[in-house]
Amino acid sequence: MNQAEKNVSYMEEKQKKRPKKINVFALLLGILAIATLLTYVMPAGEYERMEVDGRTVVDPDSFQWIDRSPVNPFDMVKAIHTGMEEASGIIFFVLIIGGFFGVLSATGTIDVLITTMAKKLAKREKLLIPIMMLFFAVGGSLMGMAEETLAYIPLLIPLAMALGFDALTGTAIVLVGASAGFTTAVMNPFTVGIAQGIAELPMFSGMGFRLVLFVVVYSVSVIFVYRYAMKVKKNPSIGFYGKYDKEEANTLLNSTATLTKKHKLILGAFLINYVVLAFGVIKFQWYITEIAALFIILTIVIAIIAKIPVDATVKAFTDGSAALIGGALVIGVSRATLVVLNEGHIVDPMLYEMSEALKHVPSYLSVIGMYNFQALIHFILASGSGHAMLTMPIMTPLADLLDITRQTAVLSFSFADGIGNIIFPTAGTLMAGLAIAGIPWTKWAKWILPLVFVQYLIGLLAVVIAHMIGYGPF
Repeated sequence: MNQAEKNVSYMEEKQKKRPKKINVFALLLGILAIATLLTYVMPAGEYERMEVDGRTVVDPDSFQWIDRSPVNPFDMVKAIHTGMEEASGIIFFVLIIGGFFGVLSATGTIDVLITTMAKKLAKREKLLIPIMMLFFAVGGSLMGMAEETLAYIPLLIPLAMALGFDALTGTAIVLVGASAGFTTAVMNPFTVGIAQGIAELPMFSGMGFRLVLFVVVYSVSVIFVYRYAMKVKKNPSIGFYGKYDKEEANTLLNSTATLTKKHKLILGAFLINYVVLAFGVIKFQWYITEIAALFIILTIVIAIIAKIPVDATVKAFTDGSAALIGGALVIGVSRATLVVLNEGHIVDPMLYEMSEALKHVPSYLSVIGMYNFQALIHFILASGSGHAMLTMPIMTPLADLLDITRQTAVLSFSFADGIGNIIFPTAGTLMAGLAIAGIPWTKWAKWILPLVFVQYLIGLLAVVIAHMIGYGPF
């Protein structure tokens, strides 16, 4: 049996042994059904809304109980379409970003960049971990790279092993690196972008504080992975090598791929795009419509530089969008739950009861409660965009009622969402990455738990500090 057949056999065996994951759509439909039942059980009530400085806020003194308005089963099903309509702007934004990634991937630029960096670091193994983790962290923080990073695990594991490390190190460089950026989300369109849109905050506002947190979380993550890697280098017997053969680990270093002028021009266009995006967001308060337009322009520019025919460009774009269609639909189905809760007029009573319960609790404890609530929800719904769509419509007015800034509420969401991505077995990207590497989840969870605990404490401290400083603009 050759190596390819061994790999196929191994993956088939893993598929048999791996416990079935909960289907996210089945989970969301279950939540939708529960929400519908609650409209028959819970009392109805409502706050009055008012416009303050161009945003909708709850009048905290206006709550009143009203007659129940239960949602019937047919209206529950109708809510799915209504939810997709209400979330259409975000859904199409996600599909456009996916299309851009499809065209970028078709140029081969990212693959060649990774291989080139790997070869340049071959004799500087101590720089491999901080530099490569920075690459993935920046991608996670600026572009929301998650599933896209999986393709690089088979590249980083052989490289790590060739330099004296193990499969766990190579996998962590990708997954932990991307998670560090995804968690702090300086300009992540799929988490902070969506959450701030729901909270009616200026797009990507407050990035200065998140940039500081990025440096802290990135540094802690690098130190954790680096210390382990050095232990393995000194004593290879303690390493874990998954399904990879150490003797074949030098293949990547023998690659002849190099960055061409075309690749450099594409990378240059990519960097210019982010400079323009940052300027537009800060100077002109651009939102997802303008940002989506910018990525469409960049897609066309990249296709022209790479000399990709029109038909091939369209196919790469549609393939990239298709890869994210599941995530886009999750956003719409998540919104359906809010539609049902609003039609049953039971969101405001929940806000009222929670605010009354927390009214006599120190505000910093309320912030901690909000943070832990988001962590719990992420275990159930491990989709950043779907998580934001489900919780932020409730957390935003709750923050107003508890005199917590909306920006702090967004921060508590993004941190709780990102940390869970590197340990929860409900996180699809994590489980897929571990399957590629041949690392059991139990092995990974035991290894990564200390880092998760430290990151959790950093997030806890961050949301408390954010509350104390009035992290805003509001």
